[in-house]
Amino acid sequence: MAAYDPVVFEATPSVGGVWKHCVYRTTRLQTPRPDYEFSDYSWKNRDDPSFPTHSEIVDYLEGYADEFDLWRYISFGSKVVDIKFLSGAQAGFTELWSGTGKDPLRGKPMWEVGIVTGDSNTVQYYKFEFVVMCTGKYGDVPRMPVFPPGKGPEVFKGTVMHSLDYCKLSEEETVELMRGKKAVVVGYKKSAIDLANECAQANQGEGGQPCTMLVRTLHWVVPSYSIWGLPFSMFYSTRLSQLFYERPNQGFFRSLVCRLMSPLRAGVSKFIESYLSWKLPLGKYGLTPDHPFVEDYASCQMAILPEGFFDMADRGLVCFKRTSAGWCFSQNGVVLDDGTKVEADLVFLATGFEGKEKLREVLPKPFRDLVVGKSSMMPLYRGTIHPLIPNMAFVGFVESVSNLHTSELRCRWLSGLLEGRFELPSVKAMMGHVAGEADAMRRTTRFYRRHCISTYSIHDSDGMCADLGSATLRKANWIAELFAPYNNKDYKE
Repeated sequence: MAAYDPVVFEATPSVGGVWKHCVYRTTRLQTPRPDYEFSDYSWKNRDDPSFPTHSEIVDYLEGYADEFDLWRYISFGSKVVDIKFLSGAQAGFTELWSGTGKDPLRGKPMWEVGIVTGDSNTVQYYKFEFVVMCTGKYGDVPRMPVFPPGKGPEVFKGTVMHSLDYCKLSEEETVELMRGKKAVVVGYKKSAIDLANECAQANQGEGGQPCTMLVRTLHWVVPSYSIWGLPFSMFYSTRLSQLFYERPNQGFFRSLVCRLMSPLRAGVSKFIESYLSWKLPLGKYGLTPDHPFVEDYASCQMAILPEGFFDMADRGLVCFKRTSAGWCFSQNGVVLDDGTKVEADLVFLATGFEGKEKLREVLPKPFRDLVVGKSSMMPLYRGTIHPLIPNMAFVGFVESVSNLHTSELRCRWLSGLLEGRFELPSVKAMMGHVAGEADAMRRTTRFYRRHCISTYSIHDSDGMCADLGSATLRKANWIAELFAPYNNKDYKE
């Protein structure tokens, strides 16, 4: 991309994104170190089996920027507050993407980007031929639950805090906030589990109070990437293993193979579930999901547990309350849908983020209304191009086991598009392809609203490699091709 003289507008004073500004002090990566690295830049300690801390990840990203002299392209403290389209609204509704389906850089500015720098209130505008949105789905805009009048946080005498605000506190401030307080954490995904774990750590010893997690939807949690002594990657990250799962837009024969493989597919999921039920006290705490493990994996809902989490539960420092329909606030805490009252001094909302709202805030009409499709996901072809939004790409809105790999390959694909190495299909064909992805996810998991490619990540990469004219088979021989897991190193150019 350096040949195109890019400018990166970054609102914060540093690289790292959520790893710098939206994590807890104990947050670690959920992906093994060797599976989360750029293809051309290895971890110095990539043989370390531990999951990297958030500070290690920031150091790694800063090292990458040093290695490839990326700092000169980044304008820090520059917040995008407005984007204007310069070619008329109808320019996005053509038979071919951006009018031609290829060579989007034609010397004519298509977008005007408004930037506010530092503490200034003045908006400065810059014109560009092409814009890449890399705002991601986490941080900035918290997802807040909605309550009937008189049942929201306004009636609660204690403190209510979203996890986004908790992230801004220092370690000393978090301990002071939680020590000796009855806390409720709303949620049961990674951020909620990590927050409850920190709350339990702060309340060890005399005077400590338990932390109660309000669990609405159960998901499978995993203590490590080893299942009955076998590496987790062999179950989902090899070509052979991914043959068992449906791919988007597959033909009749491929669909027949998937149907015949359904018993084996279910067996793999049961095998993993048996290990998790043996290894973790899920039944003891009523935390065993009633859906197969593969549904969480296929929707990127699987969470890696912090070390010693259930030890804290066994000591009474973490408690769990199920609430299937909902909950509300009272003066002294929260009330569950069945009338159960939970006293609290603190209520933490680990309820996620509205990543798409960040896009809606800056995109002009009519494009802001295209951010979400019928499936509740962004309709992105190759996970990068919205067929109806010209000369704009989106990176970081598709998830997989290794989001760094997913994003890097999409950037390479996007670079090929800008270089004119291939031509995009018609807008109609791309929309059909995107709809096929949504259908495949819908049939694989009930949680399909997250654009997750975990069960067909290799197939997804094959498509981008084919567009670029690169080899799709990346291993040294057919044995490795079938049985060895794929990672970023396989796509090094």
